[in-house]
Amino acid sequence: MLAITPAVRNLLILNVIFFLLDPYLNLTGRFALKSVLSEGFLPYQFVSYMFLHGGIGHLFGNMFGLFMFGPLLERIWGPQKFLFFYFFTGIGAGLLFSGIDYFENAQLREAVEIYTQYPSPDGMVDLLSKFAPKELYQASLEFLNKFEENPTNSSYIQYSVSFVQDYYNHQINTPLVGASGAIFGILMTFGLLFPNTELFMLFIPFPIKAKYFVAFYGLYELYAGYQNAQSDNVAHFAHVGGMLFAYILLRYWNAHKSNFY
Repeated sequence: MLAITPAVRNLLILNVIFFLLDPYLNLTGRFALKSVLSEGFLPYQFVSYMFLHGGIGHLFGNMFGLFMFGPLLERIWGPQKFLFFYFFTGIGAGLLFSGIDYFENAQLREAVEIYTQYPSPDGMVDLLSKFAPKELYQASLEFLNKFEENPTNSSYIQYSVSFVQDYYNHQINTPLVGASGAIFGILMTFGLLFPNTELFMLFIPFPIKAKYFVAFYGLYELYAGYQNAQSDNVAHFAHVGGMLFAYILLRYWNAHKSNFY
């Protein structure tokens, strides 16, 4: 097994330190990546979100990937180029995620603004069925039934307006955390540079070549991101963004081979 390299070691240490301090200093509240539509958004969050994680399992999964695949790339490129790559793919993942998030939440914001002006039972049903998770829609059925029976009730109208506004605020203030974008960038690069290396994966009883594993994982993330299951809290498009920006950077470096490796 290859010994751990300096940049990878420092990244591991920083991620663990941030994770341990987060409950005491509320680092997630200030440094996680929020929607650009949120008043809490700040540009530095495109970097700081990479050092925060949603739980021990999230942290372990990302750090395990960094530990397994990062040292080899750092040996090839050296610490400075590896760190540039790490932040380039991590920031790129945040940018792609934020772009898609903006597109989706801008539509939600417009729908909420229209509903606020013209609240009605049918309008609330339409908004929730288009933008809300199925679980939230189903949990609101009792109120929706009462609202439909009394569409002019001022209390119901005010509650419905507050409900959809609160949902919008929740959506734009739900932060993105994790180094997954950079880790998927590392995984993508490993598959491109060492496509025929056989990997032994947990729960797969046979070796699989890196190129097939990366291709399958990338297609899955695209599918999962497109499906956008509301009960799924994984930022699939951030993963896709990390892989995409890794591919772009490798193509650039290959086109300027005097600067590559």
